[in-house]
Amino acid sequence: MSTTTQIVTVVVPGTHLMSTILGERDQNLRAIEDEFPQTSILVRGNEVTIEGSSAALVGKVFEELTTLVQAGQNLDTATLSRAIGMVRADQRPSVVLTQDIVRMSGGRTVRAKTSGQRRYVDAIRDNVVTFGVGPAGTGKSWLAVAMAVQALNSKAVQRIILTRPAVEAGERLGFLPGDLAAKIDPYLRPLYDALHDMVGAEQAKSMLERQIVEVAPLAFMRGRTLNNSFVILDVAQNTTPEQMKMFLTRIGFGSKVVVTGDVSQIDVPDGRSGLVNLERTLGGVDDLAFVYLDGSDVVRHRIVADIVAAYERSGSDAGKPRRRGTDRG
Repeated sequence: MSTTTQIVTVVVPGTHLMSTILGERDQNLRAIEDEFPQTSILVRGNEVTIEGSSAALVGKVFEELTTLVQAGQNLDTATLSRAIGMVRADQRPSVVLTQDIVRMSGGRTVRAKTSGQRRYVDAIRDNVVTFGVGPAGTGKSWLAVAMAVQALNSKAVQRIILTRPAVEAGERLGFLPGDLAAKIDPYLRPLYDALHDMVGAEQAKSMLERQIVEVAPLAFMRGRTLNNSFVILDVAQNTTPEQMKMFLTRIGFGSKVVVTGDVSQIDVPDGRSGLVNLERTLGGVDDLAFVYLDGSDVVRHRIVADIVAAYERSGSDAGKPRRRGTDRG
């Protein structure tokens, strides 16, 4: 890329890449022009010439898109929007969005979709215990399950344990019909769904039957030592401080733990969440990391990100009373 003060030229290595970068009927090109209205973009063959006050920034966008396409990344509307946002934030989408985590049953590859998700995945890989804290839709639980499946496939662990406080039933599950699996199924359904996404329904069923994957409410962790396991504690904002301490002291040799939660959705009685202010207590512990996600990491429908951002601006969790349910973070 050669640059002057006002003009930048990007040469894309191959016209076959150019059609993907520009999008069907140039829809990606038009989206970039809309994002940078003070900039003129001229495409000739495999050369893109940009002129205007944001020429250097737009040039970086095209460079990053070129690298993404070369890496096999699909440039849909959401990916394009994220890539532009990352470049604006002086980040490199070609680094963030191209790291494979695990290949799902349908052949698709799981990758981080935001810089926050990439930090989260890296933290899980590099630490024994990782806390992923953020609003709904940021992929906390889904990516944790993906990393668990990757660890199991690479034989880094021997089993996966999925747990969640059944606070909606006060952890008193005896009055519910069915065996243990039937009683806790509604509370662990988001984790089941993520597991099905990764390995397929049949393999997930087989893994559960052979106890390679174990699911249990948090109360059932008491008194156990969890060795050679990838343990995911979901919806951790609904633990009490005593439950959180109990859980964290279950960690055995060869294990990895991911704790996920959203402190804006606390259902625990009296609001005594074991996740709130926990970093103040554990911040100096080695091999333990806290990763905070926000509205910019939401990967659901655009309106979900807008709703999360609105709540973040208001600084409150309005709308009480709120229906308690199983949210897939």
